[in-house]
Amino acid sequence: MTALVDIELELITRATARFPDVVVRDELDNNLADELPTIQIEQIPGGSDDGLRLSRAIVDINVYAATRADAIALANQVHSWVTGELRGSTSATAAFGRTGSFTLPAIRPYENIALRRVGATYEIFCHPVS
Repeated sequence: MTALVDIELELITRATARFPDVVVRDELDNNLADELPTIQIEQIPGGSDDGLRLSRAIVDINVYAATRADAIALANQVHSWVTGELRGSTSATAAFGRTGSFTLPAIRPYENIALRRVGATYEIFCHPVS
């Protein structure tokens, strides 16, 4: 059986350190407009594993900011982090291999017009550190 990494926890922990002036979370709450900018990281259904150690996670990352320009800029920074800095890195609990995007950062509609959302979907290969 494959040993799985808690990909949301791992990415939230790393993104919090990488983006110290941003709120990083998995779920949104009613105070979102007061917590901008925010990065939301959620593993979505899908992915696969090799039956031993390597997992392929599908992760949706949305960025919320007060303006369209701020949301686009932060989403592009997140994209560079996931596809560049995260690739080949390790922590005490996880090692990351290939990373890439299924969808590039793009505006995603959001019902609250006081903020803007930009999101992308990523493929992340990882395994636990042993």
